[in-house]
Amino acid sequence: MNTIKLQKLTFRHPYLFALALLVIALGVNFYLQPNLFEQRVLSGNLRIFMPLMILTAGQAIVIMGGGIDISVGTIVSMVNALLVTLITRDSTAAEIILAISLGVGAGILAGALNGICVSFLRLQPIITTYATSFIFAGIALWILPRPGGLMPSELTRLYRANPLGIPLTIWVAAVLILLWVGLRATRYGRYLFAVGGQAEAAYATGVPVTLVRFSTYVLAGIMSALAALALTLSTGTGDPRIGNDMTLPSVVAVVLGGTRLSGGQGGIAGSLIGVVILGSIRNIISFANVPTWWQTFVDASIIIVALAGPGLVRLIRRRGQSS
Repeated sequence: MNTIKLQKLTFRHPYLFALALLVIALGVNFYLQPNLFEQRVLSGNLRIFMPLMILTAGQAIVIMGGGIDISVGTIVSMVNALLVTLITRDSTAAEIILAISLGVGAGILAGALNGICVSFLRLQPIITTYATSFIFAGIALWILPRPGGLMPSELTRLYRANPLGIPLTIWVAAVLILLWVGLRATRYGRYLFAVGGQAEAAYATGVPVTLVRFSTYVLAGIMSALAALALTLSTGTGDPRIGNDMTLPSVVAVVLGGTRLSGGQGGIAGSLIGVVILGSIRNIISFANVPTWWQTFVDASIIIVALAGPGLVRLIRRRGQSS
């Protein structure tokens, strides 16, 4: 009975496991870095987390809708290249706003391309977005063949601001969670989980499955563009490959946050916690002088466990019932 209650609790609040992991990860970090919770150190760490947090929010929506987007990292690279090309140290406020608008527009178009292929042409999400990732990576290299560019110092200082003494990353995370809470309460939120859980049953009840799936990729494109903006302001420069390594961590963070890769369950809060957990693991690896390839190993292991977990649980249940 206790096991059944625990399963129900985990299903209703999938972020509880992520919270437990977060406490452990932060505890180990604090042991290795006693000044972890000083405002300067905490703000610096959170600023590093922000681009991946924004990107992971978009990835979470796609996965909750029953898909996956392998191209989000290269969309970040493409928009980063576009921003540093259009924005210079002498750009006016109007030129900066126009450049940011074009960057978000590029993210929307990239997400729409993925959405058309997956939703309307009914191509496999992982194969489709893997293929389009090469398109976006190629565009990034075409726009910015080599690293360069320099963002205005006023913008980079804005990224490092702490409004009301609270790190900007916390404000951004709060906005993302509030937006998700509002979206979750709408008809679209119910449609999203229905499509991710049982697409055929959702279609039979009149849910516009194709449009919902399409919209998830467009939203992922928007969030990828905003993540590119955050990353560009963080680094102050451009690199046509800057976001390519962000795709796998975005998926891992979503899984750590309690969202099933099969869709139909999850949320944004747990996914954001997953980003902090990953960042804490990176800090542990750095302070413990562990080879950096362990981070990739940990990311891949989490994905494998997430994929194999449901099958292992069913296998254990069958053996328990047979015995």
